[in-house]
Amino acid sequence: MSTEFIIPGAAGPGSQPQDEDGQTLDYMEMPREMVTFDLPIAPEPEDTVGMEAGKAKLNELARILASYQIGAPAPVLELTGMEPKDVGLINQILGEGEVSMVGGGRLQVQEAVFAGVWRVLHFDDQGGLQRDTIEVGAWPDTVRDQVFVGASETCAQAEEPLPASVFNAPALLSEIADKVATRNPGDIAHSINLSLLPHTEEDLQYLAEKLGVGGTIVLSRGYGNCRVSSTRTNGVWWVQYYNAQDAIILNSIEIVDVPAVVCAAQEDIDDSAERLAEVMEIYE
Repeated sequence: MSTEFIIPGAAGPGSQPQDEDGQTLDYMEMPREMVTFDLPIAPEPEDTVGMEAGKAKLNELARILASYQIGAPAPVLELTGMEPKDVGLINQILGEGEVSMVGGGRLQVQEAVFAGVWRVLHFDDQGGLQRDTIEVGAWPDTVRDQVFVGASETCAQAEEPLPASVFNAPALLSEIADKVATRNPGDIAHSINLSLLPHTEEDLQYLAEKLGVGGTIVLSRGYGNCRVSSTRTNGVWWVQYYNAQDAIILNSIEIVDVPAVVCAAQEDIDDSAERLAEVMEIYE
């Protein structure tokens, strides 16, 4: 399987300068599609008659938001088994926010328009929906708990002989290994900006092979298009920003619990609490 495809953009269009003759290499197109929820369309109160369970769940969510503090365990609201009309109301009110995630084929996550509110769909091995939940937090604990399960606690190092055209990957792997070995949960991110460092296409491919390919992919549209991919090395992420032409403008590796671009902040949670409470007032 192609490294460019699994870690989108790490070795794709925009990651390398043009050749001297002005030509660029062609690569497999980056996969960008992800199923998301519809944009919010708040129904009129008279159109929600009979959806009391859905409104009660949204009011419960508003109360949770009003008291939630970042760092506390993520509260979980269970939607599994609710009537479709109630779930439909919840989907309409929550809408689609800036961040989407997939986790290992079993999780699909969509941030609501209320930052810090996450719709989490849990699937079985056959692709059937097992659970439908809402989580409140900086990012979903469900994803956090599984993202690096089975990942290596140490970073693999370069081996001799090196593949052709691999020059700077060994030094980068040494730096990553040092940071992985000394990192503690909650530490600030250590970022390696590959866009500012000399490297070859083969360097990036070698790095991807040594770090391994994780199962969690995050798309964020908050400040331009950003794609965050986990690796099979504990605490190590690829973070890539794209311009409107899908060319990479920033390609980096971050050693951190989770990159900040993925997370909601406390002020986001507080704002979401206020806005959801305002929305639900019309249904009282």
